[in-house]
Amino acid sequence: MSIRRLPSCIPIPIEDKVLAELVPKTKDWALMNGIGMRSKAAFSEDSISFAPFLLLPSTFPRKEFQKAVEIQTTLNELMHRVAHNKAFLQETLKDTIQVDEFTGNLYKIWETVLDEGINQELSLGLVRSDYMLHNGQIKQVEYNTISVSLSGVGKAVSIYNRFVLEELGHYDKLQNLPENHALTGITMGLLEAWKIYGDANAVILVIVEDVTYNICDQRFHEFELKRLNPRVKLMRRTLTEMYQEGSLTEDNQLSVDGLIVSVVYYRSAYTPDQIPTKKEWDARLMIEKSQAIKCPSIQYHLAGTKKVQQALAKPEVLEMFLSDPKKIDAVREIFTGLYGLDFDEAGDQAIQMALEDPDRFVLKPQREGGGNNIYGTDIREAISKMKNTKERTAWILMERIMPPVSTGYIIRPGGSKLPQLSEMVSELGIFGVVIGDSQKIMVNRQVGHMLRTKISTADEGGVAAGFGALDSPYLIDVE
Repeated sequence: MSIRRLPSCIPIPIEDKVLAELVPKTKDWALMNGIGMRSKAAFSEDSISFAPFLLLPSTFPRKEFQKAVEIQTTLNELMHRVAHNKAFLQETLKDTIQVDEFTGNLYKIWETVLDEGINQELSLGLVRSDYMLHNGQIKQVEYNTISVSLSGVGKAVSIYNRFVLEELGHYDKLQNLPENHALTGITMGLLEAWKIYGDANAVILVIVEDVTYNICDQRFHEFELKRLNPRVKLMRRTLTEMYQEGSLTEDNQLSVDGLIVSVVYYRSAYTPDQIPTKKEWDARLMIEKSQAIKCPSIQYHLAGTKKVQQALAKPEVLEMFLSDPKKIDAVREIFTGLYGLDFDEAGDQAIQMALEDPDRFVLKPQREGGGNNIYGTDIREAISKMKNTKERTAWILMERIMPPVSTGYIIRPGGSKLPQLSEMVSELGIFGVVIGDSQKIMVNRQVGHMLRTKISTADEGGVAAGFGALDSPYLIDVE
């Protein structure tokens, strides 16, 4: 059933007098409870601004939310098996790596490790599957395998939503706010991998950017880890610092400052500017050669590319990785139209579809982090330029999801004291943890959720990239 507009969780608009008292209080609550980011405009290590957030939680159909929660362990299983299927990754990425230098360099690391022998068979996946509603049903936007964000601050936003509804006297509505254990769930994944490594003195290493803006989301995991087990040491290093300070022991354990690393958790290294020179690529290779459990391992990183997402949507491909027909049907139901731009009949048809009706699609490269996709009439221009070149094989075409619109208040740093009502759309993310090797999955769980909301006319939605605002779902029953 098509849903074109979702109702607000409470009657709106809110009276100006109530807003004038409520909004400053919510900003203070956000700052005092870690819904924060460092300012890109006025960066300082000594201060944070609150991250953009929704005054009220956004409504989301209960049935579709539960569907997304329930399918997460199936998606974890699927992507774990994809990451460990050498032939499938080779065939799927063979053209892309010729024209996309970044993906090509990741692929070379994978080939090197395969040739020399893998020193750590286990992979840790801290993952997130993202959805938007289309005709009343969830459709997958993407599956993220590296540096999945907002599990830390997402929990804080869920708690904030209880606070704001209580402030407004809507105690009867609290039952429609789902519990969110994403922070603890994701951190438990790190701790379980550390335990499996089996060295009580080994450290967890977080690979970070040269400058970290999304500091609260990252540090929350570190502090939660200390709460769960105060004896575990966590250190933060850039890839440049790893090149300078890191080394491999004789038995290929990863060493930094004389300490053995058990788990490497990437919160960087997913865009070309984060691996700018050969030094950083050498550090990435050194880490991959080590005995440390990687999150993600290089094959997991490759499995998260858009080209793999598109290949999985082809007929009879899911059957290579899943045996239960019900699971296969459930996964296929969440896919939207995905098309490769290879030099074949299907690729030529996709090119023609995009040229004839570009507003139907999104053009996606092999990138994470937001701000990379091409929309609308810009698609026609981009495809016209590359349709006769190999570059086109580095992109995929995705049917544009048309989510229902809602109305609410976005609170932004530097915004007006009385926020205006905005037309908005939301994107749901479900977090998962998976640990295993090519033969066996040892841990497979769904651990929580997050919601990002943006102005309905905006194409991109990443909060850290500056497009979206933090939100969480208020579940409603839709006829």
